[in-house]
Order: sequence, then C-alpha cells, then structure tokens
Amino acid sequence: QVQLVESGGGEVQAGGSLRLSCTGSVSAYRRAWFRQAPGKQREGVATITIASTTYADSVKGRFTISIDNAKNTVYLQMNNLKPEDTAMYYCAAGFLRDGREYVLRDEAYRYWGQGTQVTVSS
Repeated sequence: QVQLVESGGGEVQAGGSLRLSCTGSVSAYRRAWFRQAPGKQREGVATITIASTTYADSVKGRFTISIDNAKNTVYLQMNNLKPEDTAMYYCAAGFLRDGREYVLRDEAYRYWGQGTQVTVSS
C-alpha cells in the first residue's frame, strides 16, 4: 500500500508564502501536486520527474516544485499567493499514462494523499 502524506498547509494573507511537503512510502518516477477549490474540479498544479517540471499557467512564476530523493519527499514552494489559490492541495504519484498531455490530469495518477488545506485571505 503506497502512502502519501502532505503537510505544510495553513492560512496566509495575499502575497504571502507557504511550502507544502509530501512524503511517500515508495519512490516514484513522477510526482505531482493538484488542488481542488470548493465547487470546482480538481486541477493539476505542478509535476516533476528527474528530467523536467511542468506547471499550470495559473501558477507559473509563483510556484516551484522540487524533490529530495533521499527523503522521498516532494515540495511545492508557493510565493505571492492569491485568494484564488485557496484550495485543498493533494500530492499524487503512480503515473498511469504515457504522454506529456496527461501529466496534469488527475485520472493519470494512481496514488493520492489526504490533502492539506491552503487558505489565502485578501
């Protein structure tokens, strides 16, 4: 049973920063962060492999995904946060598809964490 445990969420004011962490029980080729705001579909935020990173347009230049393979932990550094970034953030692993068009699509991942809440106030 693969386990993914997120931490680091919280409440900040607009313009602030947070760093999310996700530690996995196993290593994975591709790790990703998704988010889901109330009443909205889950959306891909960022993904990382040993060779590349991919970001959603809405977070480019503000969020940075990184990985510490020794700790089997992936991070999401979030800067210049906006109220529209408010959501439950989930990490994912176990990429099921073959193709870059799937890297930020939630149906392409097998394993999910429980989520950590991020709230940005204006």
